[in-house]
Amino acid sequence: MDREAPFGAELASPPEEDPPLDPAIEGAEGGPGFEGVLDSDRSHRVVWSLAWPVIVTMLSESLVGLVDMLMVSRLGSQSVAAVGVGAQVLGGVSVTMTAIATGTLALVARMVGARRPREAERVLGQSITGAIVLALVAVVPVVALARPLVHAFGTEEAVADLGAAFVRIVMLSIPASSVIFVVASALRGAGDTRTPLLVGLVVNALNVVGNWLFIFGHAGFPAMGVRGSALATTVAFGTGMLLALGLLARGGLRLRLRAEDLPPQPAVLRRVLGIGTPAALEQLLMQVGFFVYLTFASRYGTDALAAYFIGVRILAISFLPGFGFAAAAAALVGQSLGAGSTAAAERAGWLATWMAVALMSATGVVAYVFAEPIARLFSDHPPVVEATVSFIHMLAIAQPLMAIDFTLGGALRGAGDTRFPLVTVLVAFYGCRLGYAWMVSSVLGLGLAWLWSSLLGDYVARVALKAWRFRGGAWKSIRV
Repeated sequence: MDREAPFGAELASPPEEDPPLDPAIEGAEGGPGFEGVLDSDRSHRVVWSLAWPVIVTMLSESLVGLVDMLMVSRLGSQSVAAVGVGAQVLGGVSVTMTAIATGTLALVARMVGARRPREAERVLGQSITGAIVLALVAVVPVVALARPLVHAFGTEEAVADLGAAFVRIVMLSIPASSVIFVVASALRGAGDTRTPLLVGLVVNALNVVGNWLFIFGHAGFPAMGVRGSALATTVAFGTGMLLALGLLARGGLRLRLRAEDLPPQPAVLRRVLGIGTPAALEQLLMQVGFFVYLTFASRYGTDALAAYFIGVRILAISFLPGFGFAAAAAALVGQSLGAGSTAAAERAGWLATWMAVALMSATGVVAYVFAEPIARLFSDHPPVVEATVSFIHMLAIAQPLMAIDFTLGGALRGAGDTRFPLVTVLVAFYGCRLGYAWMVSSVLGLGLAWLWSSLLGDYVARVALKAWRFRGGAWKSIRV
């Protein structure tokens, strides 16, 4: 294997045409095949080699979020709440891209496993086109309705004004971030998790520098406050999109962007959306659920809202192994199924899951122990610190459950089984988390810590449902 190739190439190394398959993939000429690779001493290394670049990518994004929040926190709690609510609106729009990204990853992984690289590249081109069109359609109404959307979170008037200004600017980043999202999903499905890491590091570095320049007005730029944070995001993603497209167009990666693959091909787009739409609906329902959850938190005041947004940014770091191993599981499961090895697909899913549990449990312990000093980095206001510590403790306890939920969810999506995770959101998030949150906040009138504890019931239900589904094996026969 070429040592300069991206990690995971033992399981994915698509050629330009269709020469004889690599023995490590198909088992030809005495090679181990997918099952042999995942049964061998290399199995943990293969999973880790796919997971760590995703973890580092997400870590850099989380650190940027922390730096952004630290800078914005110097502007006051209203600015923190405004950017936090604005980020929720941004997340709600971004989930529409999940329909394309999830379908892209599943199809590319299958095609790479089946040794059909040109079909994988055609999916890449169509997904980029679809992402741009969908992003433009989504951005316009959100910009027009920015203030009502922010105010719907139950914010104060001043927070609504700041949040709306943030949203109007940051929405301009959606087309570029959508292209990056889709490109990263395609490359990860092909076994290349290093190139998305490179693009992500560039985007995040530019975001930090832009925050410093635009929020506070350094180097001759005007001090723009929360608007500066939004502008930094937009500039960074625009630059990252140009970098990603340039790397794909020049060749040398596992996939190549070709001009002939960009004009719309409805049949390919329907196939991508057919797989990815349930995943987008799942994420959309979760965003709606987060909105409802925030309305419950807003009943406890602006300090509680600020604590929630700070806590999510801090604990996002502990989630990173889950994202990384979910990506590894999705790629390995999809490629194994494409190569015709359901046994290897199942082993890859479980192996990635237990590796994620080990790492996320460890990060949960660290977060629990150091919750208070971490919270004090973001606020010296005692009520905010107290509420943030309580939230961090609850999320830290939930880390092992989150690891299983993230990774098995990734494995199911890699197989093209995107409908069942949608069901788990309705049962676990809406039934357990929101039902419980409504009870403690609106009926029983209990304290904020009781509201935070609703997360545990949510993730217990998710784990039970997804483990049952993956163990049952119905995903092995899904056609994409």
